[in-house]
Amino acid sequence: MQLSLENIGKLFLGKEPGLFLNSLDKLYQGVLPGVRAYPINIPGFTYHYALQCRRKLDDIFWMELNKRKSKNKNKVETIDLMDGLMQIEDDDGDKLSDKEVVDNIVSLVLGGYISTSLVSMWAIYLLAKYPNVLKLLREENMAFTEGNSGDFITAKDVSNLKYTNKVVEEVIRMSNVAAFVFRKVVNEVDYKGYKIPKGWKVISMLRYIHTDPENFKDPMYFDPDRWNELAKPGTYQVFGAGQRLCPGNMLARIQLALLLHHLSIGYKWELVNPNANIIYLSHPAPMDGVEVKFSQL
Repeated sequence: MQLSLENIGKLFLGKEPGLFLNSLDKLYQGVLPGVRAYPINIPGFTYHYALQCRRKLDDIFWMELNKRKSKNKNKVETIDLMDGLMQIEDDDGDKLSDKEVVDNIVSLVLGGYISTSLVSMWAIYLLAKYPNVLKLLREENMAFTEGNSGDFITAKDVSNLKYTNKVVEEVIRMSNVAAFVFRKVVNEVDYKGYKIPKGWKVISMLRYIHTDPENFKDPMYFDPDRWNELAKPGTYQVFGAGQRLCPGNMLARIQLALLLHHLSIGYKWELVNPNANIIYLSHPAPMDGVEVKFSQL
């Protein structure tokens, strides 16, 4: 999780590892359990504590926003995502309000940091469970390393790692970080004989469509080769769709592919508790948080 936080801190906030990111980490860890907690705003309840952490995050980002506005009065400089949010304009030349900038950056850091770290955890878990997949992943990345004269791997290089990208998609499908979403019924809907009144809220269970055998053959089996063909329309909604498509979907994919590259060529690992039970709130994860023993190849 620390690696994910440092990447997001650099890209979104222009911050290096240190006290600032550490303080954000503690607050976001407080917000996370409240995302799907019952909304009881009373001291001692998870939701109440999450709201307190969220308010503190707002205060921190308001201070950061005011600092940047004061510093950049006479010049426009874009270093990170927060700068971009402060400068972006719509077709009419209108910019986001300060409150909109703060709301967006708080939410985007949460989505980028937490979701990426959870998917990375599941990648380590699943590859330990399926050594046949890890073997093929390692072979592809070792071959790339031997044929690459440079010391770095780029986003363009990642696009050429075909099997690695299939592993990425399969990890994302099986981890189901966004297990469900809420939607409000704008107009009355008749669905399979059931009337859903206007104004009601509907839960779309994304985990169900990703593990439905009608959509994915043997869905609980970790099989990257299923991505030799595209998923049927409407059956793969891990990043949402349409106007609600997650803007960080490609960043998440690239970060995971880079992690898999470095892990597969440099390390081997085993699960300390391979039969750990799975918990599902606030997000799906083994109860031990995927405790592993690493060693260098």
